[in-house]
Order: sequence, then structure tokens, then C-alpha cells
Amino acid sequence: MTPSTPRRREHTHPAPGAPPGTLTAHPGSSQPVIHMMSYDQDTLIDEEIHDLAVIAEHLGRRPVLWLNVDGLGDIDVIAQLGVMFGLHRLALEDVLQYHQRPKIEEYGEHLFFVLRMLEDGGPVATEQLTLFLGDGFVLTFQEHPGDCLDNVRRRIRESMGRIRTMGADYLAYCLVDAVVDYYSPKIDELAERAEDLETEVLFEPGRDTVLRIHEMKRDLLTMRRAVAPLREAVNALIRDEHPAVTDATRVYFRDCHDQVIQVVELAEVQRELVGGLLDVYLSNVSNRMNDVMKVLAVIATLFIPLTFLAGVYGMNFDPDVSPWNMPELRTYLGYPLVLLAMVLIVVFELILFRRKGWLGGPPATKKKNRNQRDGRPDT
Repeated sequence: MTPSTPRRREHTHPAPGAPPGTLTAHPGSSQPVIHMMSYDQDTLIDEEIHDLAVIAEHLGRRPVLWLNVDGLGDIDVIAQLGVMFGLHRLALEDVLQYHQRPKIEEYGEHLFFVLRMLEDGGPVATEQLTLFLGDGFVLTFQEHPGDCLDNVRRRIRESMGRIRTMGADYLAYCLVDAVVDYYSPKIDELAERAEDLETEVLFEPGRDTVLRIHEMKRDLLTMRRAVAPLREAVNALIRDEHPAVTDATRVYFRDCHDQVIQVVELAEVQRELVGGLLDVYLSNVSNRMNDVMKVLAVIATLFIPLTFLAGVYGMNFDPDVSPWNMPELRTYLGYPLVLLAMVLIVVFELILFRRKGWLGGPPATKKKNRNQRDGRPDT
């Protein structure tokens, strides 16, 4: 399996020296697709908006108005929505910058949320979801169509639970909670991958093992960066009172805060586990290399005396010239005796290496100490 390559995303910034609140769209952004859900306990308006004037007609007519914008390629549409809902230009500028850190900020009577929403498939990647909460409305902006909010839409359409009886702040909680809940299955998936990777590292490490370890570390780091900042942001929302969030809804945000902490802690545990797997992998590779080097060293050591003997008797000094010039060359059994000496040397070395524990098994000294400890006779 070839590790997948993470998708790189360019960041778009206003031109240097541009005034605060300058709106700059990303060149690759799609045109906005606007969907509106306006509801109370008994009625629901659920439709796609093609004319912004229709939105103005529904403002204030029902307790909750949720406007979702998919695609941020039209600055004029975003600016008009900002004027219509009284949104701060600095917040609108953050909407168009995809690299924002998750946060919750207060702008007068409005709350501005920046969330990182998991994308489906491939390595862990996130999409920026921005949310405005005001009096009777929730306005969300996404980079492109497709999200994890369909369950919230279904609850609204089927009037499930209390969502149709609560205000806009409860809808904002449901959206934040849906984003956070979407991390739990991904954490479980990464945990299963980590277990498989642990088995692979211990028993069958391959060439791509270290790449998969680094891929896991990257995915977990991306997930932690997407969730960890929400811990303090949601905690501040619980701690500080704001007119857009009622006391009844603040209780639900407290539960969301607990879920954020749980996801962050699980991500940290998996990161430590995967980091430890890298150490185990490197240690395993080093041990395997040591075993290979030990075998090669043993083979080389076996041939050193044999090479010495072959070198001595390969010098071919003529014994007719001098009686000191290798008289063994005239021995009748000289050749088989040298071969026998070579075999005996190899056998002696193998026995010596075995007793020292170089060819497997404990060294003789450790075996003797163990026998003395267990009260058994030495063998």
C-alpha cells in the first residue's frame, strides 16, 4: 500500500497594506449556493435561495433562520449578506481566509465561530466552517458543498427532539456538536490503524512501514490542530455570558466541551502510541541489522584461519632450493591433513561461538549462573 499524499491548499491573504476588513476571494473558490431553513414549532421553510431579497422577507418572521452558504467565490454576495445581517467586516474577512485557527469571537450582539470540519476519504483533511450566531439567525459559510450537518437538517425537517422548539443558539450548538461528533469515528478508525501498524512493526516491518507511521502522525496532528483550540473557545463561551446564548443552551455547550476534551485526549494518546511505534521500528531495524552483521562477522571469522593456512601453503617456495622452504609440500598426506586441520578449526570455532552465545542460546556463564540459582547441576 502506498501512503496517500495530503492535499495542499494555498492560502489567500489581502494585499499588503490593505485596510482591515478587505474581502479577498480564493481564486479556486466555487460560486455560492445558498440554502435557507426558516422554522418554528409548526412551520418550516426549506428552500434554495437564488435572490437575496427573499432572505430579507423571512428575517424575523420565525424564531430561527438558518442560512447556509456553500462556496465563497462571490465577494459581492458575501458582502451583501454581511450588510443584511449586520456582520462585522473583520469577521467576514476571516470567512474568506481558509487557514483560520478554530475560535469563538464576540462581535457586539453576534458570536463568530470558526470550526474545522473533517472531510471524507483519504488522509485526514479539514474544511473551514464559519458560523455567525445572532438574534434569531444562524449563518454558516463553507468552502464547498458537502458536510457533516445532514443529521441536523433531518432533525429539523422531521421535527425530531427539541430543535424546533428551541432558539437559534440551540441550533448553533447542534451544528458545533455535529462537527465535534464527526471526529469520534475518525479517531476510532485511526486507533484500529495504529493497532494494525503495531502488529506490523513488531512482526513484519516492511519498506513502507515508516512511511505509514509518519502518515499516522500527520493525520493525528491535523486532527489535534483542528479540535484542540475549541477546548478553550467553548470553555470561554460557557464561562462568559452573552445575550445570544441562553442559560438553557449553555448547559448543552458544556456537554460539547466535554466531547472536545475527550477527542483531544484520544488524539494525544494515539500520537504517543504512534511515536512509540517509530522508536520500536527503528530499534527493530537496528536489531535486525545487528543480527545480519553478526552472521557476516561469524562467517568472516571462520574463514580467517582457513585463509591463513591457504595463504601459507600457497606461497610455493621450492623445497629443492632450501630444506627450510616448506618441507610439508613433499609430505604424502599433506593435502588431506591440511583440509582436516581446516575442518577441525571450523568445528572448534563453532563450538566456541556457541558456548559464548554468539550463535543463539545464552552464554555458558549465564547458563551456569541460572542453574546455580535454580539449584540444578551444571551440564
